[in-house]
Amino acid sequence: MRTTLQFEGVPEVILDKAVELGLARSKTDAIRMGIFALNKEYNLIKDIELEMVGRKIEQQEKEMKRNGLKYLNEEEALSKYR
Repeated sequence: MRTTLQFEGVPEVILDKAVELGLARSKTDAIRMGIFALNKEYNLIKDIELEMVGRKIEQQEKEMKRNGLKYLNEEEALSKYR
């Protein structure tokens, strides 16, 4: 996802300070760190790996549906290797 953000005032000062102190390489990295801190503080996603796998499966299923594809059964999948 690409997003363009513009910060002014206190948020901008905080981002600049994080870069100046070497906590983050860039303002973008500081924002990423803030997102992870938000998740850690509020436990928004308990199992990140499980969440990412689920989203990938949903994406692939949507793509398969859009292209009119279906899952192969075990016999169909293994037929190429016999």
